[in-house]
Amino acid sequence: MITVSSAPIDAAATLKAFEAENQGCGAIVSFSGIVRDTAKSNTVTALHLQAYETMTTKGITDAATAANQRWPLDGLHIQHRIGTIAAGETIVFVAAASAHRRAAFEAVDFIMDYLKTRAVFWKKEITTNGEAWIEPRPEDYTDSARWTT
Repeated sequence: MITVSSAPIDAAATLKAFEAENQGCGAIVSFSGIVRDTAKSNTVTALHLQAYETMTTKGITDAATAANQRWPLDGLHIQHRIGTIAAGETIVFVAAASAHRRAAFEAVDFIMDYLKTRAVFWKKEITTNGEAWIEPRPEDYTDSARWTT
């Protein structure tokens, strides 16, 4: 399941439903990304994410297909918020189910690297000192590059 939406993410409920859908698998790994309340020396109040939903969802679907081809997955769930998300709120949830833990861990890591570096989102940080569009960090690109070697 892939969702790009302004609706809040309830990571605990989503994980519980994903576990119910994937009973009998050997491993479920999940990641919840939370909007941090600090960046550099500023206090972050929110992030604002924009997306061209059709293109963004297609790219995420392609990444999910690549993950399913690369690892033996029983299930994959990707949920990403758009709009204005307050500090402390969940911005992304990714879960993978597989017979073995390594495949589930790597699939979630692979999807997160895609979301951080290649997914079509425009991200603005809203701080107590103003607003600024932000880009992925160099470390994000380094992390993502390991999947192409």
